[in-house]
Amino acid sequence: MTNNKLTTSWGAPVGDNQNSMTAGSRGPTLIQDVHLLEKLAHFNRERVPERVVHAKGTGAHGYFEVTNDLSKYTKADFLSGKGKRTPMFIRFSTVAGENGSADTVRDPRGFAVKFYSEEGNYDIVGNNTPIFFIRDAIKFPDFIHTQKRHPQTHLKNPNAVWDFWSLSPESLHQVTYLMGDRGIPATLRHMNGYGSHTFKWVNEEGEGVWVKYHFKSEQGVKNITNEVAARIAGENPDYHTEDLFNSIEKGDFPVWKLYVQIMPLEDAETYRFDPFDVTKVWSHKDYPLVEAGRMVLDRNPENYFAEVEQATFSPGTLVPGIEVSPDKMLQGRIFAYSDAHRYRVGANHNALPVNRPKNEVKNYQRDGQMRFDSNGGSSVYYEPNSAGGPAESPVDKQTAFPVSGLAESTAYDHDDHYTQAGDLFRLMDKEEQDRLINTIAGAMGAVESDEIKLRQIGHFFKADPEYGRRVAERLGLPIPQEVK
Repeated sequence: MTNNKLTTSWGAPVGDNQNSMTAGSRGPTLIQDVHLLEKLAHFNRERVPERVVHAKGTGAHGYFEVTNDLSKYTKADFLSGKGKRTPMFIRFSTVAGENGSADTVRDPRGFAVKFYSEEGNYDIVGNNTPIFFIRDAIKFPDFIHTQKRHPQTHLKNPNAVWDFWSLSPESLHQVTYLMGDRGIPATLRHMNGYGSHTFKWVNEEGEGVWVKYHFKSEQGVKNITNEVAARIAGENPDYHTEDLFNSIEKGDFPVWKLYVQIMPLEDAETYRFDPFDVTKVWSHKDYPLVEAGRMVLDRNPENYFAEVEQATFSPGTLVPGIEVSPDKMLQGRIFAYSDAHRYRVGANHNALPVNRPKNEVKNYQRDGQMRFDSNGGSSVYYEPNSAGGPAESPVDKQTAFPVSGLAESTAYDHDDHYTQAGDLFRLMDKEEQDRLINTIAGAMGAVESDEIKLRQIGHFFKADPEYGRRVAERLGLPIPQEVK
């Protein structure tokens, strides 16, 4: 008979898992029942704190295959050589809701991809929208507070949402996108993904270009209406999670084609929009999509907690050949995401199997909670050293870029928040515009303050007079005189 004994976490066999040790049959319970104490203590700690944002999510394993060799633009190894395959993991998520919220809410979807490359992990941490609500990380905590619950009522607060948006006109482009048809994807398989920010690619010669990432769904883009979304949220709040799992389980593997837009470095100085402003897009006419490869999801996680909940992503998880841009939102996220993981999962989160790189990690970081490897053993633990420990490789230094100006709190030079939002509105056909207006009016109808509504209507009007007029009519309010 095989040994299949239940054990404690330290490996000792458990003699009774049904009854606590007590003083007599009635008790009280004895503190010497170490199995009981450990079992209850572990149970109390089974849930790590949920993510402050992107709490509700699901994920899958797969691979990325290069279909177009772009090594003339970047020395990143996972992008070199047509046919090269790199294992990867992806996490999809909503943004504002808690871990138990419904999948079909009107919300951006997180689209976070971890590539296990031969030179370390590389994370693209984006959304299913090519833009974002704000462009400076200093505003991020305030923005997310508006999406969360009121501290007294513990209810969602449309007054806070629209007050913030109306006082932050840079949000208009993303608001128009979110309130439009693509605000609620039919499934996670039927939406695109974007890196959103601008990044820098550098080749072996040290030559650089600016890039933006676009993951295009080969399943096509499909969306659902408010009514269908509300019905599904009531009937099956885990609809997207279930659909992705079942699709992969039955062999219907979702696929995305990765494209990049490539901008010469010097164009950033003269382009008509600031290319580092995450509330803006680059015209595809100016910078066409260039194919890079295909991402295929072909394996479900074996354990949700170990592989999805403990997965950690950061736009600062970089590899040689890929660097950051001056995008102020990106610069803040580089710190904030890794810091959130250190708080939520622990200082050694990158040593967990789902986050651990495929290549060997060699550094002088030691100790910390949950250090479950050899902790460096008896090897040298400082640098520089005379013991032949791992040393820096100057060839892998990030490339230099010029900076100038005064060290002060400054805004972006460009404040045209209306052209691209108006262009997006005008790209919609009449039926899509109708649905957009209905969605916005329905969401703003719950706002108590006419002042907030009028301020937001003014932004819609500046983007396109028809846009502002129709929202105002639906809300029974006039167009503010100052914007006419």
